[in-house]
Amino acid sequence: MGQFTDLTSADGFVFPAYVAQPAGKAKAAVVVLQEIFGVNAHIRDVADSYAAEGYLAVAPSTFHRVKPGVDIGYTEDDMKAGFALKTAVEALPAPGVLADIQAAVKHAAQAGKVGIVGYCWGGLLTWRSACLVDGLSAAVPYYGGGMTTPEEIARQPKVPVLAHFGDQDHWISLESVEAFKKAHPEVEVHLYHANHGFNCDRRAAYNEDAKKLARERTLAFFAKHLA
Repeated sequence: MGQFTDLTSADGFVFPAYVAQPAGKAKAAVVVLQEIFGVNAHIRDVADSYAAEGYLAVAPSTFHRVKPGVDIGYTEDDMKAGFALKTAVEALPAPGVLADIQAAVKHAAQAGKVGIVGYCWGGLLTWRSACLVDGLSAAVPYYGGGMTTPEEIARQPKVPVLAHFGDQDHWISLESVEAFKKAHPEVEVHLYHANHGFNCDRRAAYNEDAKKLARERTLAFFAKHLA
């Protein structure tokens, strides 16, 4: 349904984004932020699924500044490789990859209001984007690894946020989720009886019930704030 398109950041950096067009006129747009596995088949499927709901979907390659063409799976070696790439991107001088997300939002805005959704590391970037990126109307982080640390909790979102977490997530403690909720009563937070990565049907942590409920809530949230 989609294809890769080159986008350009404010600093002139050119990077690819997977862009999925809806069948008819787009009702709004959704930027989809990858996990630590690149804009792989799963993330392209997610973008396609938002296009099927009538949104222009844009999934930027947030690894491109450190390594182009990343498209890996979910083995232990893949996890190590993805984590190393994430660490490299996080070490970039500010604004780092947020400049590329800003460019993706600007491209998506041709369809009207723009929401953003991200998974795992993409969930963390979605939270940061809600606080730092211009042109957004709503943000939905899924199990954003690191977004419940004190440093990230200290940020203040500029747009409505809906956050999904799993209560069996070994990477994000329930205590830190509670701290996040306490600090941000304005954020709609949902807990699922699920593990980290529950949205991805290619991972062992996949939980169909949690995915379905989170998806329903996300679509309702975007329908409300992107109309």
